Amino acid sequence: MSERDVVIAGNWKMYKTIPEAESFVEKLSPAIADIPVKVYLAVPFTAIKPVSEKAEGTPVIIGAQNMNDASEGAFTGEIADKMLIDAGAKFVILGHSERRHIFGESSEFVNRKVLKALESGLQPILCVGETEEERDAGKTDEIVRQQLDESLKGIGSENVDSLMIAYEPVWAIGSGKTPSAQDAQKEHKFVREVVKELLGESIAEKIVIQYGGSVKPDNAKEFMDQPDIDGLLVGGASLTTESFAGILENVTATKLKI
Repeated sequence: MSERDVVIAGNWKMYKTIPEAESFVEKLSPAIADIPVKVYLAVPFTAIKPVSEKAEGTPVIIGAQNMNDASEGAFTGEIADKMLIDAGAKFVILGHSERRHIFGESSEFVNRKVLKALESGLQPILCVGETEEERDAGKTDEIVRQQLDESLKGIGSENVDSLMIAYEPVWAIGSGKTPSAQDAQKEHKFVREVVKELLGESIAEKIVIQYGGSVKPDNAKEFMDQPDIDGLLVGGASLTTESFAGILENVTATKLKI
């Protein structure tokens, strides 16, 4: 049986004001005090400091949805690792498909950000995944391998302990469509095999690999029952305490009072 952590992460994207975020954490925190999983929330930049303060002493771990690879500079609209840390962030999502496909971020750029996060002590969640066109062309493994090869370049086994990976098929994000749990497991196993090639067997065996893409309370357990799926990266279903708690309940078989 795997001894890897189970990590359920909510990615709020461009939703929630500070009061809305604080209210969410106030409501969720006491309900999850005893559940056997790690609960992460990637909140908007504006909410990191107040929500991390609100989450202090609770099981909720607060992080960011993106960052730049530079520590400072003339990069209008960007944010640096030390700014996130100063605000209270503990982790950061990097290479999310929306960053890659809407904002044009290359794997080379993502790689620099992953290296920077590891250097600064922020836990990176590296996202990889194929588009629907790539899937239909039978290129899923090719695309995922390429993204992993390029995004993990220059990373050694000595500084990668905190790294997590999220496999998120682009065609499933926000679409309501998902791969079968068996297909997701097959790709997670492939990701682990590529990590083994790149970083060694010991890292591959302990690295947390999440599934992301239209995760809901009614499909969460099916994904989590797969041997190589160690967690979930949840988008829309993380925006209300009821739906997010429903995911946590189905994963842990623990009834939460929300």
